[in-house]
Amino acid sequence: MLIRVDPWSDTPLFEQIASSIRGAVASGELTVGERLPPVRELGESLGVNMHTVRAAYAVLRDEGLIEMRRGRSVTVLAGAEAQATVVQLAAAFVRGARRLGFADKAILELVRAQL
Repeated sequence: MLIRVDPWSDTPLFEQIASSIRGAVASGELTVGERLPPVRELGESLGVNMHTVRAAYAVLRDEGLIEMRRGRSVTVLAGAEAQATVVQLAAAFVRGARRLGFADKAILELVRAQL
């Protein structure tokens, strides 16, 4: 899995990292039970602070894609592929709607209308 970050992007580094991992999970490049690099190791390889990597991992944990065990490993959870795909679709929808000038409240109403 190749993760790249662009320090000049408007997107925060932690989100760039999370997005790369999310994409790898959604595409099946990362599979259930596969281990991700430790926080410190990934930070060093990307040239970013370990807290930036920790923030990215926390986002993915909160999305239900990975499990973090202190002092052990970070692994991809079962069902993560579908979850990652839905998160990517939702993020693309929100970005597109905002680009078209929709307010967050209107975006939520559109989603609720589909339920």
